Amino acid sequence: MADDPGSSKLWTVFSVVSALVAAALAKKALDTGWKAATGKPPPENPADPDVAMGEAVAWAVVSGTFVALARMLAQRRAAGYFEKSAGHLPPQLQKD
Repeated sequence: MADDPGSSKLWTVFSVVSALVAAALAKKALDTGWKAATGKPPPENPADPDVAMGEAVAWAVVSGTFVALARMLAQRRAAGYFEKSAGHLPPQLQKD
């Protein structure tokens, strides 16, 4: 059952969707938090020379960390849901 190709494809779709939703929600929360903390919107393109280096680095660190954490947490939750539904972990997460 763990080697079922359909199970693997289902997990891939489920994992990607959960990661995309988490990233979108994280971006919205980040934009709101950045504006509340700094009083201005986050930089649209931190690579733009008109954006101060400190602001660009801060945005890259904060946004990268927050989005990565949100994706990881969403995928862990999706794996738990998959395990409850299918009776086993997704094939990509099973230990040998």
